[in-house]
Amino acid sequence: MSGFSDNPQDEPHFLGHRERLKARFRDKGADSVADYELLELILFQVVPRRDTKPIAKALLARFGTFSDVLAAPEARLTEVPGVGASVATHLKLVHAAATRYARGAVRQRPLLGSWSAVIDYCRAAMAYEEKEQFRILFLDRKNVLIADEVQQVGTVDHTPVYPREVVKRALELSATAIVLAHNHPSGDPTPSRADIEMTKTIVEIAGPLGIAVHDHIIVGRQGHASFRGLKLI
Repeated sequence: MSGFSDNPQDEPHFLGHRERLKARFRDKGADSVADYELLELILFQVVPRRDTKPIAKALLARFGTFSDVLAAPEARLTEVPGVGASVATHLKLVHAAATRYARGAVRQRPLLGSWSAVIDYCRAAMAYEEKEQFRILFLDRKNVLIADEVQQVGTVDHTPVYPREVVKRALELSATAIVLAHNHPSGDPTPSRADIEMTKTIVEIAGPLGIAVHDHIIVGRQGHASFRGLKLI
């Protein structure tokens, strides 16, 4: 149960703050507000009669960053005082919208010409997940995205990947290239020996069938690693 009052007499002390914060965001843009203030703006929509600053600051104190707050599971969000089911659902909605927006930036255009958008999308989709996910981006001859699929979901430090299944799916979609991606819930995106060996196997199977492996991207809270950039492909 929240410790914040719903008494209308409490409203005046934060209503002015809300209007000032909205005006600053409207007039000066997102860069003019701190992370906790951006969370406040989001919470205004679902917490109309409370001071949202303590809630926003408590969320950041619990999870660390703005991105971590949005990516946190609903069950953990509701452990924060002032965050009920409706607030948690609203935050997950914002996270879903951000991920969908990032996905849109990599569709209907050659991926190799918008690599930063690919990285942004992979980070938005997976970097803050609590379990490993193995994702494949399937490309056509013009390197335009055909499909984006999560092939496997594993544990906190391992995802079973079957190279022949990866290549089989690429053939089913008539893909001529793929980008592999997975996350490290530990936060450190450094490739493991298993990651390197698995990627090498996929490249060896895919190559003779006319399927190029453009890259294997590992994302985590601390950044990302590119096998292409590390010369591991």
